[in-house]
Amino acid sequence: MLVNGVRTRPGRMPPSSLGGATVRPTRGGATVRPARGRARTEPSELLGCSAKSAPRGPGCHTSALSGILGALGGILGCMSDPAPPSEPPMNPTPIEDYAVLGDLGTAALVSRGGSVDWLCLPRFDSNACFAALLGTPDNGRWLLGPLDPHARTTRRYVDDSFVLETTHETSTGSVRVTDLMPIGDGRADILRHVEGISGTVRMTHEWIVRFGYGLCRPWISRHSDDREGRTDRVITAVAGPDMLVLRGTRLPRAQDGRHIDEFDIRAGQTMTFSTTWFPSHEEVPAPLRVRTRIDETKRVMQEWARRHDYEGPYASAVTRSLLVLRILSHGVTAGIVAAATTSLPEDFGGERNWDYRFCWLRDAALTLESLLDCGYVEEPEMWRNWLLRAVAGDPEDMQIMYCVDGARELSERELPHLPGYAGSSPVRVGNGAVGQRQTDVLGEVMIALEHARQRGIAENDDSWHLQRVLVNHLADCWDQADNGIWEIRGPLRHFTHSRVMVWVAFDRAISAVEVHGLHGPAKRWRELRDKVREEVLAHGFNAERNTFVQHYDTTEVDASLLTLSAVGFIDGDDPRMLGTIAAVERDLLREGLVLRYRTDAGVDGLSGGEHPFLACSFWLVTAYAKAGLIDRATALMDRLVGLANDLGLLSEEYDPIGERMVGNFPQAFSHLTLVGAALAIAEATGEARHAVQ
Repeated sequence: MLVNGVRTRPGRMPPSSLGGATVRPTRGGATVRPARGRARTEPSELLGCSAKSAPRGPGCHTSALSGILGALGGILGCMSDPAPPSEPPMNPTPIEDYAVLGDLGTAALVSRGGSVDWLCLPRFDSNACFAALLGTPDNGRWLLGPLDPHARTTRRYVDDSFVLETTHETSTGSVRVTDLMPIGDGRADILRHVEGISGTVRMTHEWIVRFGYGLCRPWISRHSDDREGRTDRVITAVAGPDMLVLRGTRLPRAQDGRHIDEFDIRAGQTMTFSTTWFPSHEEVPAPLRVRTRIDETKRVMQEWARRHDYEGPYASAVTRSLLVLRILSHGVTAGIVAAATTSLPEDFGGERNWDYRFCWLRDAALTLESLLDCGYVEEPEMWRNWLLRAVAGDPEDMQIMYCVDGARELSERELPHLPGYAGSSPVRVGNGAVGQRQTDVLGEVMIALEHARQRGIAENDDSWHLQRVLVNHLADCWDQADNGIWEIRGPLRHFTHSRVMVWVAFDRAISAVEVHGLHGPAKRWRELRDKVREEVLAHGFNAERNTFVQHYDTTEVDASLLTLSAVGFIDGDDPRMLGTIAAVERDLLREGLVLRYRTDAGVDGLSGGEHPFLACSFWLVTAYAKAGLIDRATALMDRLVGLANDLGLLSEEYDPIGERMVGNFPQAFSHLTLVGAALAIAEATGEARHAVQ
């Protein structure tokens, strides 16, 4: 194939050159100072080709040439790779061995060995450029770690931040790698700082970029970047609208479709590397000021952590969980995602693989409850504004989830080129549950907004008007069957939890009128609230088993029933609630942890099973505390907190037999229910909950 006179194979691109067009790059609405100077072309590096074989090209502007070649690179790269997926690693990196980095725009997962195996840029719900997490290194990763596979590794977050320090000790020396995604500068960078501590350590460096979730091979070029009295070597990767630039003390070289290097790091020696995303039509951004960005990123997160006022039991776990909730929030739009990943399986080797990189109204509302209960008020107010933008329009069109910016299009599709984590396929992006009816959602939203009012966040005309419209719409359709909190893909049911949350929505709306003086049809809402309660007690409770049931046509139980006392539908020590706790213990406990429901009952219409759901286990802690069963609550809480990895992170589920994390990671639902459980124990025991402000 001939491109610009150079013969290439499909998926390979001829050499490029970059100029210095002046552009003001932006990300998330934040303006970045334009980089000065001109990027000077050096021999290009094609994927799988050496720089020596690549001819030089004439200089030209980034905004012109890279846009054209990026489009061609994206097309040709994707055309070259739609082969059957490669075999997944026999022993993939355990989920608990990952750390998360974040910049309040997106998040990366980096393994204990130093491999960035997952990164979507520039947003949580953007396409991944490093997707080895769901495939192999050939699907993209950035490895920077010791060559010795037997190195002893320890790691920690620096204080209350997501600045990760990983220390590797080998037989010849020790080295510390500091990884972070700088916060607060409107850019999208990963910064990696390597410092020799003792002796000499042989390091390996591998940079494999694959846009489009590991499918598209970009056009790779090596350049000299002259600006501000200095000359830097950089490597750029471009495909379509996306470009990455790799800077570093020592850049890797192209070999067999990768960029690889080995080097020694000695005591007292430092090296720094960075990967930066930017739109391919814009100029290459200026290099980061390394020490400034590290210090500023630590400062921002530490100051945020100090704002919470919780000082009860499990305070350190609560603080880390609040930080996780923060890092899963978008700093500009205020959208809150459920997790940083997609398709980490609930059943290894099975089909229960879902994309959680979106904003569920339920999960976001529950996150806000946690933040409000710990003294945060600014973030809830920002999220309320996000809600107004996302939900605006006909209440019949309200979705259960949205993109980070409030967009509505989340069509689910499969990525057959990825084998999936531990061979768990299909890998999915988007989420088909977006079109489901989940009647409980408005109840969670109304709880969060009632908490906000109690915390002194005043309603404005638009925010209360929206709530009133949504509650009135619920009043017209509350009795319809739905998919329930677990997004059941089987037949629609009258789920008890959904009905209870309908009761909650009316109850909190009534409080807004009667307690906070807002205008609304409280009489009608009160009548409906009472009617819903009567229905739940008549059809959602099985007197013979003395338990609430999953839905009106079954005697099965569901872990969501554990929340009935927490939302105020029934007292925690009511015999019916105690009976429900006992039924959950009998039917849903596996090795002492709680399943969502019994999958073999066939309610969800999917094959395979799943592992205990950590949020449900934290719900059981809360239910114990509300029932006055403090010893049981603290015993289970101790165990659950101990399941977090060495960095305090939790996944969606846990396999107690294999002693491993399962599902998307880190999971907001797990962390927000940890906070709720700690608060419930503190309230039940009378221990101090909040610091004096």
